[in-house]
Amino acid sequence: MAEITNVRLMVGLEIHVELATRTKMFTRSGSPACAEFDDAPANSLLDPVVLGLPGALPVLNKSAIEMAMLVGAALECSIARETKWDRKNYYYPDLPKGYQISQYDMPVCFDGAMEIPDPADPSGEHMRRIGIIRAHLEEDAGKLLHEAPGGGAIDYSIVDYNRAGTPLLEIVTQPDFRTADEVVAFARQLRNVCRFLGVSEGVMQKGHMRFEPNINTIVDTSDGREIRTPIVEIKNLNSFRAVQRAIEYEYAHQPKRWQKDGVEMASGRKTTRGWDDVKGVTVMQREKEEAHDYRYMPDPDLLPLVIDDAWRESVVSRLPELPHARAKRYEHDYGLSAKEASALTDERDLCFYYEACVECVGAQGVQADVAGKQAANVVLQAGAKRANERGVGAWELGISPQQIAGIIKLRLGDEIGSSAADALFEALCESDEEAAAAAQRLNLLQVKDEGQLAAWCQAVIDDPANAKVVEDVRGGKEAAVGRLVGGVMKVSGGKADAKAVKEKLIELLKA
Repeated sequence: MAEITNVRLMVGLEIHVELATRTKMFTRSGSPACAEFDDAPANSLLDPVVLGLPGALPVLNKSAIEMAMLVGAALECSIARETKWDRKNYYYPDLPKGYQISQYDMPVCFDGAMEIPDPADPSGEHMRRIGIIRAHLEEDAGKLLHEAPGGGAIDYSIVDYNRAGTPLLEIVTQPDFRTADEVVAFARQLRNVCRFLGVSEGVMQKGHMRFEPNINTIVDTSDGREIRTPIVEIKNLNSFRAVQRAIEYEYAHQPKRWQKDGVEMASGRKTTRGWDDVKGVTVMQREKEEAHDYRYMPDPDLLPLVIDDAWRESVVSRLPELPHARAKRYEHDYGLSAKEASALTDERDLCFYYEACVECVGAQGVQADVAGKQAANVVLQAGAKRANERGVGAWELGISPQQIAGIIKLRLGDEIGSSAADALFEALCESDEEAAAAAQRLNLLQVKDEGQLAAWCQAVIDDPANAKVVEDVRGGKEAAVGRLVGGVMKVSGGKADAKAVKEKLIELLKA
């Protein structure tokens, strides 16, 4: 067999998003994707429609349709003027009706795209455009459990039908991904978009979003051939790490399978594999069904849905400013770096918290660009530091946007130094006190007395431990003065202004 000279990766992605409506897709039974029913006991969110009992008829959930339209608009999709419902027939223990109501040939959204920053470009300026084939609505299946409630071992499987009937938006991309990093970047951005839209909380561990990459490789051989390996679909990945590792595993192993069995891509050769996160391998599950295997048929109990211009426009008008647009605005209006803007928009709650801080700073008469930059500095430095230490989000630390604005006001007025600002932030995480009052109580306000400042500086200059640094500064090495500044800040307990300290030290040493 000819040798492999090059391998290229091709990936398309299917994403299942549980929509956070209060009720299920075709019935008024509570939905587990809604926070209200998050901890519902197993098999408690059921009714005759969910169970497919004789005579039970489905009714459309308008909220789910509008959420799907919102996502479609965010993904630059066309929204169908008319869409219909189909039965996808297959038997599985967690599918109580024996079929799934879905959309086959007339999805609610189609022909869209989403741009993501190219992970291969460190500057974040180059974008990759990923095509969206369709986004269609369907109902979720139940969940098979292989452990007893509480985690006990059982030698059989049990089923929880609570999830059955939950509104599910399936988004299908073009096979435009060329690296696992691109897939993960897309998945992260899509999750963030859905959270900003309020259509899903996107809690991966709860199954709110599940990713199914369709992976194959293009193999170039030494005899000039181009081989396409069969497509492998990895089912139900619920973490970005699993998505990354599963794709990289297939990228490495598909060419090896071809070398062993010579099987190339063709109709009927697509397979489904699972991901074993412990062993770090994909595991064969079954040959993948083709569309005709599901015996799609129009659902006889649901009429086609017509979406008129007025309804479409009323939904699209609710579209908020999306994360990538906010990031660009932060860069332009506040002078933030691409990295800073990305950090502030990667998480919905952090973004909203930051914008509340900017608003509070601006309410104090601070110019918008200064307010945006100062708030970013506090949130991404003092906030991120403590959030990482405590394992929470910066917005959960207990310090309010008004208190952060107070710290910034004191800092801009040279009433506290940088170290005092950090200490004040720490204190306000545990207190509802106003920033100015807390700074006064904690004795953090800067001392502006010239005599006191000179005394602190002279004490550091006279310290024998600093003799070499003093000699260097007097010899013209002014950069060395930084060590003396640190000494003065320590002696003053952080109450001296670092800039004033540096100026005073140089003045005394040059005298």
